Amino acid sequence: MDFAQYIQVAAVMAPPIIFSIILHEVAHGWVAEKFGDTTARSMGRLTLNPLPHIDLMGTILLPLFLILIGSKFLFGWAKPVPVNFRNLRNPKHDMIYVAGAGPATNLILALIFTLIYTVLVLSSPSLKVVFHIFISTLKIPSWGDHSAVSFLATPLVLMAGTGVVINILLMLFNLIPVPPLDGGRIMVGILPQKKAMALAKVEPYGMLILVLIIMSGILNFTIWPIFDRMIDFLL
Repeated sequence: MDFAQYIQVAAVMAPPIIFSIILHEVAHGWVAEKFGDTTARSMGRLTLNPLPHIDLMGTILLPLFLILIGSKFLFGWAKPVPVNFRNLRNPKHDMIYVAGAGPATNLILALIFTLIYTVLVLSSPSLKVVFHIFISTLKIPSWGDHSAVSFLATPLVLMAGTGVVINILLMLFNLIPVPPLDGGRIMVGILPQKKAMALAKVEPYGMLILVLIIMSGILNFTIWPIFDRMIDFLL
């Protein structure tokens, strides 16, 4: 791809990716507030303004790098919204809902983006082909239909489809039961006290464990088959 194509790809992928990872984090803080912790509110993090949430590496550099190298695996993160679990009315129990708010938000967003995508594809069935070419090549295909409707709908369908893909990916990845991911914290809330404490002690090493899990290929037999089936169903 030339530079102009990189800009085009970034322009259609960045908005749904940034919006989704920010809303994921805001959901944690919003639910935490409902259960008694106002840390996120007091620090000005319960806002959809992207500036307080942007992490230079996770929100900008990593997604941009993955797009530039043509990676089929796109990922990123925002600055975690601060939650003080000790302020929750029932920390162990409420942690389940606070942690689960992120993946639940991603599922809801995936369904909303699916609805937008479906409406656009029904209005112009060729847009489905355009999106599938785009998501498999990370190149915006030239298309014979140069009507005003197609001109306006093409970037929208690419954004909507990307929104579905990134939100399903964020949901499934964050449900891996390793702290500090949401799935790990949900498990800490569910497990009996002794087992929960043992799992919680893993958190300082969680990112290393995740790297090992990714490198081991385990996700090829767990997360990816589920991801593929969900994307096939929704798109």
